[in-house]
Amino acid sequence: MKLSQELLDEYQENGFLVIPDLFSAEEIAEIREAMNRVFEQEDPANIREKKSGVVRTAMGLHLRDELFDRLIRHPRLVEPAQQIAGPELYAQQAKINVKAAFDGDQWQWHQDFSTHHHDDGVPQPLALNLHIFLDDVTEFNGPLYFFKGSHKFGSVATWHDTVSTSFALWVVEQEKIKEIAETCPLVAATGKAGTALIFGDCLVHGSPPNMSPWNRSIFSLILNPVENAHTKFDRKDHFHHRDLTPVQAIEDDCLLEKVA
Repeated sequence: MKLSQELLDEYQENGFLVIPDLFSAEEIAEIREAMNRVFEQEDPANIREKKSGVVRTAMGLHLRDELFDRLIRHPRLVEPAQQIAGPELYAQQAKINVKAAFDGDQWQWHQDFSTHHHDDGVPQPLALNLHIFLDDVTEFNGPLYFFKGSHKFGSVATWHDTVSTSFALWVVEQEKIKEIAETCPLVAATGKAGTALIFGDCLVHGSPPNMSPWNRSIFSLILNPVENAHTKFDRKDHFHHRDLTPVQAIEDDCLLEKVA
C-alpha cells in the first residue's frame, strides 16, 4: 500500500495521519484473538495498571505470537513507513496499549523520542509509530490527544515521571505544553476499529483516563531506520528490540492465514 502525495503532505504538515478502515473487521478479529492469547500469559512484558492490575501495555508481541510476527511485516504498515522514513527499518517495539473500561489510566504529555533517546540512546527522532485501533475509539474512552503540528518544535526538554502511572515515561513540562498550545490546536484521534494512525517521534501527545464502560485497545508498531538504531542496551528486549534486521513486507492477506 502506498500513500498518495496528498497524504504525505498532510503528514509533513500535521505530524500524523488517520486512515479509516485500513483493516477489515475479520482482520481485527484475528488480531484481537492474538491479543487475548498474550494477555493470558504471565510475562513481565505484560505491564499492569498500578491500581487495578489489569494489563496496561503488552510488549514484545512479535516474539510471543505468530500472528504479531506477521503483523509487523504487513504491507499496509511497512510500505507507508518506508515512504516516510526510508527503506531499511527495524521493528523497535511492538505492543498493545490498553485503556480498560473504568480502569485505564492516563498517558502524560510526551514525545516518543524522549524515551527512545534517553533510555535507548537513539540518536535522531526518525522513528514512526504505526497504530491500529482494535476497538472503536471515541471521545469518551481515552483517545489519543495530539497537538497538531507540534512536531515542528523538534525535540523539547522533558523530565522522567516514574510515579504517576505504572509505566515510567519522559514527559513534557507543563509550561512547554502551554507554549505549544498557543499555536498548535488540540485534536483527538478517533475512529472505528480497523482505523490506522501514523505519527512521528516528535509529535506531542497524551491520553486521558478511560472512565467509560468501553475498552480502548490499540496495537502499536514502532519502526526505526537501521542507521538510527539504539546505542544503549540497558532495557529488556521487549522495550527496544535488539534485532536490527530490516522488516520486509509480506502478503497482504497474511492475517487471514491459519496460525499454526
